[in-house]
Amino acid sequence: MSQPLSAQADAHPGNPMGTDGFEFIEYAAPDPKAMGAVFERMGFKAIARHRHKNVLLYRQGDINFILNAEPDSFAQRFARQHGPSVCAIAFRVHDAKAAYERAIALGAWGYAHTSAPGELNIPAIKGIGDSIIYFIDKWRGKNGAAPGDIGNIGFYDVDFEPLPGAELNPAGHGLTYIDHLTHNVHRGRMAEWAGFYERLFNFREVRYFDIEGQATGVKSKAMTSPCGKIRIPINEEGNEKAGQIQEYLDLYQGEGIQHIALGSDDLPATVDALQLAGMKLLTTGQTYYELLDARIPGHGEDVPALQARSILVDGAPGDLLLQIFSENQLGPIFFEFIQRKGNQGFGEGNFKALFESIELDQMRRGVLAPTLAASRAARPPEGAGFAGGGPALRPEKA
Repeated sequence: MSQPLSAQADAHPGNPMGTDGFEFIEYAAPDPKAMGAVFERMGFKAIARHRHKNVLLYRQGDINFILNAEPDSFAQRFARQHGPSVCAIAFRVHDAKAAYERAIALGAWGYAHTSAPGELNIPAIKGIGDSIIYFIDKWRGKNGAAPGDIGNIGFYDVDFEPLPGAELNPAGHGLTYIDHLTHNVHRGRMAEWAGFYERLFNFREVRYFDIEGQATGVKSKAMTSPCGKIRIPINEEGNEKAGQIQEYLDLYQGEGIQHIALGSDDLPATVDALQLAGMKLLTTGQTYYELLDARIPGHGEDVPALQARSILVDGAPGDLLLQIFSENQLGPIFFEFIQRKGNQGFGEGNFKALFESIELDQMRRGVLAPTLAASRAARPPEGAGFAGGGPALRPEKA
């Protein structure tokens, strides 16, 4: 008899959906080859192709990226509207059918789709900005392994076939897991989407940020699943001025998933490999490192090594977090690379410095006016509605 990957996957009152982490991230892009090249620069390898569709599975460590280039698919329609983007995410759950039924009973919008013969019929609901949340209860490592299996008799073995000669478990650049992903929403919608995850999945708020830059601001609620493996910070503009969140909403044409953070056990080595592969990362000024010892006395990190790679540090001695961000890769897509040394935050101590550096870049590019008075309103006029921003849950019946 097959057993769940971990005891945390079992559904219980504290974890009613039986969540056990991210299973995959599905990407859509008008130019799939360009998107695939971004994955390869990050150390991912294409290991399998869908048995019936133009869909590739990329893997590195325990991270699965699906690149959907099937014509006239949901993913390609999504790409035509939003450009390069995350069109779907999948949660590992103890029982996919039960999770779906619970979500619908609690007000989620169901997503109806048809599966071809021989494909798994994966239950799904609508998520942020018209994206999809899949529920997967057949995953890599859950069932007994057999030589040549893509996922140990899981979802991937049913729907995909290995590419000739592909290494099925590539180590890549040392990225091993999906740490978190972020949502950008219209001003006034952060609480609604936090409530979506709280009501359906019993997520809880673990962090709240309210950061003011020189001209704009950002508010964020960081939500975490009961299993502790799914983290989703939800961001909105902090005031009436249009800043970084609004730039994303304009470019993306609606609310959506802003970036994916990927975890490493050795971030300096990962950064070296990323740079060698041509991945462009954000740089950090010398002043940041000159002040690091005063900000975190006794941190014990090699400051010159961090500075040479522009790696940021947050936390306290014995409870650190290392992080670095890529430049935008395609459209608004960018990535974060992170190493946790005990710290379970999101780099709060770095947020203001990072926020202001991006704000300055916006001013240089002419996206953000250098004065408060010249900024645009971040929220559409009353009654205008939100592009890609329908209600998170179905209205309750009277």
